Amino acid sequence: MREAQNIPRPVITVASVVVRDGAFLLVEEETLRGPRLNQPAGHLESGETLIEAAVRETMEETGCRIVPTALVGIYRWQSPDAAATYVRFAFAGDFVAHDPDRALDEGILRALWLDYADLAALRPMHRSPLVLRCVDDYCAGLRHPLDLVTEIS
Repeated sequence: MREAQNIPRPVITVASVVVRDGAFLLVEEETLRGPRLNQPAGHLESGETLIEAAVRETMEETGCRIVPTALVGIYRWQSPDAAATYVRFAFAGDFVAHDPDRALDEGILRALWLDYADLAALRPMHRSPLVLRCVDDYCAGLRHPLDLVTEIS
């Protein structure tokens, strides 16, 4: 048995992969390394389901209402600079509406739509390698039914 290390438990996060007219919904957010691009994403909050968290985070960070349609994938990533491990549940979602008057979460500089070529060209600006990996998996057709995630209350 491996000896326990002082590594924090994984952080559960959600992200939304939303495509409209061939462009992906992203956020530009302020980080310790400066502005970075990410999917609308964030932490699971107490009392909410993973799907509810994805819908909430997308609305809070972009002002966009979405309807989740599939689970793209579950990703584990060890951040080299934060010494944290993240487990991301990435959901595909359909764009429904945008509220241009909604204030965006603190730290979110703007929401934007980028096509794949522009997103890939901006790889140095990505928050993590999860950004392009989730989009690549989406583009490869990875879609799992939402009921793959079982929520037990």
